[in-house]
Amino acid sequence: MLDLNFYKGKKVFVTGHTGFKGSWLCKILANAGAEVTGYSLQPPTQPSLFEIAGIAGDVHSVIGDIRNYDALKAAFDEAQPKIVLHLAAQPIVRDSYRNPAYTYETNVMGTVNILECVRNSTCVVSFLNVTTDKVYLNKEWPWGYRESEELDGYDPYSNSKSCSELVTHSYKNSFFADGRVAISTARAGNVIGGGDFANDRIIPDCVRAAQKQETIIVRNPYSTRPYEHVLEPVCAYLMIAAAQYEDRKYAGWYNVGPDDRDCFRTGALVDLFVKHWGDGLEWIDRSSDDGLHEANFLKLDCSKLKATFDWQPRWNLDTAIAKVVEWSKCWLNGGDVRACMDRQIEEFLKD
Repeated sequence: MLDLNFYKGKKVFVTGHTGFKGSWLCKILANAGAEVTGYSLQPPTQPSLFEIAGIAGDVHSVIGDIRNYDALKAAFDEAQPKIVLHLAAQPIVRDSYRNPAYTYETNVMGTVNILECVRNSTCVVSFLNVTTDKVYLNKEWPWGYRESEELDGYDPYSNSKSCSELVTHSYKNSFFADGRVAISTARAGNVIGGGDFANDRIIPDCVRAAQKQETIIVRNPYSTRPYEHVLEPVCAYLMIAAAQYEDRKYAGWYNVGPDDRDCFRTGALVDLFVKHWGDGLEWIDRSSDDGLHEANFLKLDCSKLKATFDWQPRWNLDTAIAKVVEWSKCWLNGGDVRACMDRQIEEFLKD
């Protein structure tokens, strides 16, 4: 499915490289021998995986705002990348309610700006825009959404990522119909993994509670989501970007999510975390009554990715949670988190 030797010596431009998912992506690319330039704001959390794992030492890191086209283009032109992976985003649903304008500026115009860099270049061969499973018009139905379903996310975050998809589609049709650049988007489910310190995400909330030896508070224990370890989508992104680099027929829109058995209710997810963490950890239901809309049921149909690339998820949710706990305890105990990441990456690629 994925031959990381492809990336050795390749020039790769990653937006959002200081984030949780971007840090794991950069670690894999650096291990593979890629020449990585990252463009992003300062790490979005404190602490951050980017700083804890020393990712700045693995890449050429440029701190800048995706909304600033001139600064982005200067970094882009200096890098002269062959492959562009666009991860920069305001990714938190509840933050998008608090600051919708910033969310749209970042997620929509940020996509316009990176595509303008690609349009005005001659070096790029492969472009991948990373969006989310929340881009779909969610009808709360029990089957998975396919890539052909209607896009219309509800909240400002989800809707802005729907718009980011549409921007990408328009640029592909308007400026890259000749096939000179292979363009895809990837819509991933809820991602978990070691080093996620974001607010308003269930696994980081669990780790923080465990660190403080407090009871975990679960805001919406009955919502069903497609949970997957961060290495699942990150490796899928690299697989898609490499495949379309070598053959434009692979360019398109792809869902990246777990099998149905790993579409869990949030409460059941926390049960797994408690089991693996031990130490008498517990959780309580504190369902939100703040009036903010959140989907109750959402899952993806990943048949297209499976059929196109003979792809299958590698780690089930039980294994994924075990890896989160392993990384988190390594960090809390002052262990070598880089070595832990390398070990987990190696185990994932061998499974």
